[in-house]
Amino acid sequence: MKVLNFGSLNLDYTYALSHIVREGETIAATDVSLNLGGKGFNQSVALARAGIPLYHAGLVGEEGLDFYDACETYGIKTDYMKTVTGRCGHTIIQVDSEGQNSIILFGGANQKNTKEYVDEVLSNFGTGDIILLQNEINELPYIIDQAFAKGMTIVLNPSPYNEAIEECDLGKVSIFILNETEGQQMTGMTTPTTIVSSLDASFSNAKVVLTLGKGGCIYHHGDEELYQAAFDVKAVDTTAAGDTFTGFFIAGIIKKVPMRQVLITASKAAALAVTKNGAAQSIPFMSEVELFEI
Repeated sequence: MKVLNFGSLNLDYTYALSHIVREGETIAATDVSLNLGGKGFNQSVALARAGIPLYHAGLVGEEGLDFYDACETYGIKTDYMKTVTGRCGHTIIQVDSEGQNSIILFGGANQKNTKEYVDEVLSNFGTGDIILLQNEINELPYIIDQAFAKGMTIVLNPSPYNEAIEECDLGKVSIFILNETEGQQMTGMTTPTTIVSSLDASFSNAKVVLTLGKGGCIYHHGDEELYQAAFDVKAVDTTAAGDTFTGFFIAGIIKKVPMRQVLITASKAAALAVTKNGAAQSIPFMSEVELFEI
């Protein structure tokens, strides 16, 4: 079994502020940093730090060559990554004094995927392999269709939620990992219980993981439903918490760990991530997670 993350690679411009900028307001940042990120890259780092060998596929712009060295450092295989002309995807991230964030996303190279490139990448994968997807790249509906045709297990983090998700054949997805806002957008429901029920009604064969921030998370599949509380820590920067959870959750599935322990480990990893600044660099190693005291 091989694991492929076909996802975004962004340069993250992060500004520390007393509060998120309001309409018409100008405020001074107390700090600024430039880091490698993107939901795709962050989730690949999380999988690697959870002990899962994987390939990353995706496009970087001309100023994004550092991604190749970073992937090598993290143990992520770059055989299917490519460099294209133009700008990298990038984000402008505001982080307030409580560690909460607000993000502006520019797609850049992440929006230059072609069907030919998708076919080239997926020609190296087949039945039983796992593909992880997010919605910061284009051609998502085509990738899902082609991965399904090859018998791959499809894991989808439908973030950010927009019309591209609605163009996808979501019945082909095996595992949904989404937060409460995305759940509301997908289903029109407003509470965790009704969101999960609606997703189960529409995609009864899929595993569903609904993350609730400080409220913990819910796992649902068939007759099994589990709730896991979040771990109480002092948040410094929540930027990669969801991506960390996703990577460690998938790692637990691959390792065939009992689901209760999968949720505990993924929740611990996410909690540790928010205690550090930045995105990918805040993601803990499995050894750190194992030492984390409840």
